[in-house]
Amino acid sequence: MRANTAIGGTLIALLLGAAGTGAFWTPFDPLRINLRARLQAPSSLHWFGTDEFGRDVLSRIMVGAGASVVIALITVLLAVTAGMVIGCAAGYIRGWADRIIMAVNDALLAFPGILLALAVMIVVGANKAGLILALGLAYIPSVVRVVRGTVLSIREKEYVEASRVIGNSEVYSMFRHVMPNAIAPVAVLATSMFGWVLLAESALSFLGLGVPPPAPTWGNMLAASRPFMETAAWLSIAPGLCIALTLLGINLLGDSLRDRLDPRMAHG
Repeated sequence: MRANTAIGGTLIALLLGAAGTGAFWTPFDPLRINLRARLQAPSSLHWFGTDEFGRDVLSRIMVGAGASVVIALITVLLAVTAGMVIGCAAGYIRGWADRIIMAVNDALLAFPGILLALAVMIVVGANKAGLILALGLAYIPSVVRVVRGTVLSIREKEYVEASRVIGNSEVYSMFRHVMPNAIAPVAVLATSMFGWVLLAESALSFLGLGVPPPAPTWGNMLAASRPFMETAAWLSIAPGLCIALTLLGINLLGDSLRDRLDPRMAHG
């Protein structure tokens, strides 16, 4: 667990450091075209080389990291907030409301998240706000399912029953006693979801449905590198390696967080 925390924390710290630095400073202007410097191999001047327009790849990687982090964080926040409210309502109220909510939720879960996001993107358009909305709607059902299952077990606990006995309303008991105790499994899910969203955002950008060029993201940088796979392999290696290492760091941190929040998993 310590190794997972150390390695995962280091990789995520590098991601956040690159994203934070790229918001204020980059070695070169990531949008500036310099055809004289096009397709230069990695060197002491351009550590990750240059692309087909002579733009510095490292600078674009740093700016792309910022875009990916912002999209993933806002999407996870949207999915977790909406999923917590809907899941708590379904699990706590039960009855016909629970049946209707879960029927709709199960229908959405039947679609792969990336396909549901694609369908939403077709309607709302390819832009950052549309991407966040599409991915948020795609991952809300997963949060609802986890929260509802947790709430169903918590609502029967003695302290929740005691809250009802002393005269507290159902809404107060749900928000005061039930919802806070459902945070632990949601925190583990949110960690993993950050990686899922980042990968989905990269996939949609690769397909041309994410943040539109010339703004750099790791996904559209991979898409632009396809014609140069043989002659300029560094164009695809750099963003691909960033995606892989970020997902590795998130998964390691997620495993560590799960073990800390649920000690039974450490011996499973």
